[in-house]
Amino acid sequence: MKTSLIATTLLMALSLPALAAEQTVTLSVPGMNCAACPITVKAALNQVEGVHSVQVRYEERDATVIFDDTKTTVEALTQATTNAGYPSSLKQSQTGKE
Repeated sequence: MKTSLIATTLLMALSLPALAAEQTVTLSVPGMNCAACPITVKAALNQVEGVHSVQVRYEERDATVIFDDTKTTVEALTQATTNAGYPSSLKQSQTGKE
């Protein structure tokens, strides 16, 4: 009985990382008004723990971010851009492993 309980607990603990997923979101960043703005936005997002990649498009005024949802949240991403002087909001989200 004790061995079965230990085995079940171990199996559950090892399965938890499988619940985590990479998430891709696109943030609307309307305050970018010059060609240098994307540099600041990208730097701010890359400083957030769990961010894997950032692509900022000045012409579309948006940023696409791939991140580990066990380490950060969309709210943390939008807070990072806001703290850098470029408030953002969720434009699009896609969950799944990339």
